[in-house]
Amino acid sequence: MPARSYVAVIDDDESMCRSLSRLLQSAGLHPVAYLSAEDFLDDRLRVDFDCLLVDVQLGGMSGLELHRRLAACQVRTPFIYITAHDDPQVRTEAIAAGCAAFFRKTDAGVDILAAIHQAIERQH
Repeated sequence: MPARSYVAVIDDDESMCRSLSRLLQSAGLHPVAYLSAEDFLDDRLRVDFDCLLVDVQLGGMSGLELHRRLAACQVRTPFIYITAHDDPQVRTEAIAAGCAAFFRKTDAGVDILAAIHQAIERQH
C-alpha cells in the first residue's frame, strides 16, 4: 500500500462523514470528507485519491451518477458504496458499474476497512 493513502468520503450525512473519517484515520488512512458529489467534483484542490467511499443516495447527484461521470472521464479510482437503504436493484447496478465493494451502513467497520485496503492494493 502507498505511504499515504487518501480516501474520499462522500456522504450527505455530516455525522456519518465524521464517523467514517475517524474509522479511516484509525487505520492509518487519510480521509477527505465531502457532503455531496457536487462538492467532490468542485474541489479544485482535490488530491489524487486511492479510493472513494460513497453513499449511494446523496442529496443532488447520486453516488451511482458520480460513478458514471467519473468513468466517462476515464477515472479508474475504486468505488466502494455504502448505504442505509440496501435496494437489490441499486446493488446490482453498482456491481455492474464496477464497484469494488458494497456495504450497508450497519456493516462492521473492519469489513469496510478490509475492502478499502484491498481496493487500494489492487490499484498499486
